[in-house]
Amino acid sequence: MTENNDQEEFALDVKNVSHWFGSNKVLNNVNLQIGHGQIVSIVGPSGCGKSTLLRAILATHPPKRGEIWSDGKRVRAPNRDVGIVYQHYSLYDFLTAQQNVAFGLMLDETSLPYRALVPWKWWPQRKKHMQAAGEYLDKVRLSHAKDLYPNEMSGGMRQRVAIAQALIMQPAILLLDEPFGALDEATREELQLMLLELYQENLQAKKDNGKPPFTILIVTHELNEALYVADRIIGLSQFHDDGKNGATIVYDKPAPVFHPNDERDFLAFNAQKDELRKAVFSPENLQQHAEYVTYWNEQKQAAT
Repeated sequence: MTENNDQEEFALDVKNVSHWFGSNKVLNNVNLQIGHGQIVSIVGPSGCGKSTLLRAILATHPPKRGEIWSDGKRVRAPNRDVGIVYQHYSLYDFLTAQQNVAFGLMLDETSLPYRALVPWKWWPQRKKHMQAAGEYLDKVRLSHAKDLYPNEMSGGMRQRVAIAQALIMQPAILLLDEPFGALDEATREELQLMLLELYQENLQAKKDNGKPPFTILIVTHELNEALYVADRIIGLSQFHDDGKNGATIVYDKPAPVFHPNDERDFLAFNAQKDELRKAVFSPENLQQHAEYVTYWNEQKQAAT
């Protein structure tokens, strides 16, 4: 049962969130709504509070002020509705790729006494978990590596397993905290294409009048990546007229949508990159940022 049915249209609804550590003001009245099936990039200057915002959404570090809702439910503690993948993957070395992906389902749906005392019920359930894990490995192009252990996989492969591990829990929203930052350029591009493929699944689900399965908020410091993998880009910055009280959203606009088969033409969004640098990264521009926070107005205009 949800706590607020009016919130269900949003996978994530951040309401008037502020956070501080003693006298250090980090987040200042952040408001953000993300619809189901969106892949949203968030960028901002170093130290502006991007990771603090993710931890608030995850509820490992609840905000000092404000509320966070996910899929109609108030987020008060870590739960399976909000998943996260960090830059440094956390896999179990003693489990294969498929076993790693299935591990979260096992913990969520069974207990140790259940598995030990009623194995005739547990083993059929285990079989279903492993089958689902295989399907999610296929989504991230790793079905061929399902029996490999982490030390037998490359960094990019391990990160794919970590993403499948999060997706199998079917969170309302998945947070990616600079997940490709430690990877080489070629591997990074492969994982960017993977996100584009997940977005295509969202579009197909909408076309079939279904609920899109993947809603993702990705933090990245790379503007080309931010614009390439997302359909919307958020700028979080302390460079605004009330920046002494922390960072807030100063930029919120649609990003160009790419198909996995499209040519990687980064020149296509040079103008938007320049706009981002001015609105988000430049301390010389402390004006009101209403002209850059236009996403929902643009959506309303497009619908009329």
